Amino acid sequence: MAPVNPDLNQVQDSIKNTLSDIFILLANISSPAPPTPSSNSNNNNNNNNNGNNNPPGASSGSSSSSNPGPTPQSLSASITTLDQSLLSVYSTASSLPPQSNPSIPLPLMEYVENGRNPDIYTREFVELVRRLNQLQRGKSHAFRDFRDVLADVMVAGMPELREDVERVMESTGGRRRITGEGHDV
Repeated sequence: MAPVNPDLNQVQDSIKNTLSDIFILLANISSPAPPTPSSNSNNNNNNNNNGNNNPPGASSGSSSSSNPGPTPQSLSASITTLDQSLLSVYSTASSLPPQSNPSIPLPLMEYVENGRNPDIYTREFVELVRRLNQLQRGKSHAFRDFRDVLADVMVAGMPELREDVERVMESTGGRRRITGEGHDV
């Protein structure tokens, strides 16, 4: 695995804090709501009047004293904390120089999201690049050889262009001396 850039440690910590705040907010939201005062008095009256088997003071529903549920203030505080965490992640990530943010190719991310090994992707990518490089090298050699043959044929057909052809050959990395016969001396 590649080493983690030390500049990204602060961003990583900010993201961890944000995830923690999201978890706390979800926990607050998923806890049951506190019963309203009118529903408590109705439960007590119903228990006493209907001959319910529950002892007086015990409610037939969930106990409100063990899990009071979220209050609007606690939800508001959780949302405010989450908002501050998200702003912290944004400002920390924005303040980093561009070269510190790694550029991960989109096909690699899709490959990993599909449950495949990134090492296999890397190996396949290297093999593809090697094949394309070999193809490009072959084309380059073919054009180089064509340049040399064309220069020889041009000098053989029009000897007055020898200096111009030699200048072009020298500037393009070709042979310095042209025979005019289609091969080197």
